[in-house]
Amino acid sequence: MTTQPRTMPTEQLINELQSFGVRLVDPSAGASSRRGGAGPSDHKAITIDGMTVMAPVHTAPAFESPYLIEKPDAFGRSRLTRDGVALADVSFPFAPRFYGLKTADGTPYSHIATLHGRDVLATTVLQTCIRYQSRTKTCQFCAIGQSLAAGRTIAHKTPDQLGEVAEAAVRLDGVRHMVMTTGTPKGSDRGAAVLAESAAGVKARVDLAIQVQCEPPNDDGWFETLRRSGADALGMHLEAVSEDVRRRVMPGKATVPVSRYFEAFRAAVPVFGRGQVSTYILAGLGDTREEILDVCERLTAIGVYPFVVPFTPISGTPLESHPTPNPDFMASILRPLAKMLVESGLRAVDVKAGCARCGACSALATYERGRVA
Repeated sequence: MTTQPRTMPTEQLINELQSFGVRLVDPSAGASSRRGGAGPSDHKAITIDGMTVMAPVHTAPAFESPYLIEKPDAFGRSRLTRDGVALADVSFPFAPRFYGLKTADGTPYSHIATLHGRDVLATTVLQTCIRYQSRTKTCQFCAIGQSLAAGRTIAHKTPDQLGEVAEAAVRLDGVRHMVMTTGTPKGSDRGAAVLAESAAGVKARVDLAIQVQCEPPNDDGWFETLRRSGADALGMHLEAVSEDVRRRVMPGKATVPVSRYFEAFRAAVPVFGRGQVSTYILAGLGDTREEILDVCERLTAIGVYPFVVPFTPISGTPLESHPTPNPDFMASILRPLAKMLVESGLRAVDVKAGCARCGACSALATYERGRVA
């Protein structure tokens, strides 16, 4: 089969892959896909046109997707087809070498941190959350407890464990930055304390850029503590931007209102720098295009990078049957957002660490590069 010249722009192709998902002839190819847990789950990393994309492979839309990836060769190279027409050459990142190691107590390194995208080490420091314990409070899209229940991770990763795994991931697999997120524990710091300890544990072992992610702590002084502990970037994730959608989709987290997030953003930017504070927004949960872009305009004005991604349902969650957003809807947001980011001087390539730097869960960085080119 010959790969056909493609008239579809790369950003449009990525949009469609992330909305429709992709079927795999050989699901075992490359690094394993992720099922359940925090972060991009039910996805697989695919490299296309030099960019690594997290595409859904275990979701209901993916099972019906018009896109198919053929069985790869011995070098991990394959072709992406649609309706039998080969559109692009693709490849899969190989399973990282650090996955083959264990700590002295026998814990597999892969239970402590995992590879996201191509060169990002990611960990959920606390695999439990006060929101997740009650269906009346839990975020309806969250699967943080699934990987713990399946025995694929441990409940609390210690600073020593994180430092040990991070050093190995950099040395063996060329990891370039790290994402530390956490379930929200009891207490007003909302996870900032354990993230500060964890960042310090990694920096004691290896010089690796780190993004920490948590809900806004009650005391803005935690931002200085996180920065001094070794965090280079900070994520505080809105997920949804309108209060009615937040109350419906994340009733527990919605008790921290959008107004508090903006107070925290304004306090954090002077500590970390413009573009080093970001927020994750899931398009497709019910917020309108106008609502999302309005919030993004407010965020970019104060130096916060809004990383907008298409919502992808995760099996076993209350929203597992919720549809993914249409690629046209995503393009109507990402195209003007990319313009907004470039004009604000906020570029993904300048983010030191984290989701915006990786960019694999959205076509946003591709649109952004198109604005700069």
